[in-house]
Amino acid sequence: MTPTLVQSHLPHAGTAPRVNLGARARDWAEIQERMLVPLYEAVYERLDVGDGTRLLGLGCGSGLALLMAASRGATVTGVDPSAPERLALARRRLLPDAAPEAGAGGARLVEGGPADAAGPDVPAYNLVTAFQPIGCMAGDAEGLSGLLEAAAPLTDRGTPVVLAGWGPPERCATSTVMRVATRLADPMRSAGSWRPALRDDLEEVAQRAGLKPDGSGRVACPFGYADVESAVRGLLSTGLFDAAVGATDKAQVDKELAEALHPHRRHDGTVWMPNVFRYLIARTP
Repeated sequence: MTPTLVQSHLPHAGTAPRVNLGARARDWAEIQERMLVPLYEAVYERLDVGDGTRLLGLGCGSGLALLMAASRGATVTGVDPSAPERLALARRRLLPDAAPEAGAGGARLVEGGPADAAGPDVPAYNLVTAFQPIGCMAGDAEGLSGLLEAAAPLTDRGTPVVLAGWGPPERCATSTVMRVATRLADPMRSAGSWRPALRDDLEEVAQRAGLKPDGSGRVACPFGYADVESAVRGLLSTGLFDAAVGATDKAQVDKELAEALHPHRRHDGTVWMPNVFRYLIARTP
């Protein structure tokens, strides 16, 4: 499967509130989420995901990673406690003709945490993924170890657990753009300050959760957009700029993001930012 990273999108009509969660979820699903397709593919290929895989996706969002696993024959369950708008889009993708709880092929989506995906008739999972990348903002891994600990009892012994993170800043062109969020949110410093990814970010999270690291890899995930407007919408959909919007206003954030994206604009108007993401495979006890 080859991702289409540059694609045109029509602007939303009307005036949006300070953070329009529905529009942001659509922008995530239509523009930004596809940027991580190479990461999903690399992990699924390495772990031979297919028939017999029972996958639990933590923070599944709008469900593209689950959809890709299901297309390989996996039985998938997604949980997300904090993004109902994205989860609604995942239901449209995975459960178009089924009840909200389960779809064809055994797909399930749950608004909640790992414990909410358990049940007497639910077999143990043999793969857990947490694909939301960490290592971009200070504190962005907070709570992840707890989620992994809660998921471990639902798995077979030695089940692979996949964590994802940003690569070194010198190999992630988007890191310079992300600094706009920190500068606008709090010029002095904020709890959500940008910080460069550290070499052992993923290993530290895994070890705090009682997991044993068992291999890692790096994947090129370029961010490509049809134009600067689509790039701004895609990046805002990550939620990483919410504090900046709250501290200033959306128009100011849009303006400064567009300026930060200018060096990445190509002659045809598209925006292209090479990035490298890292994944860690750990094992449950």
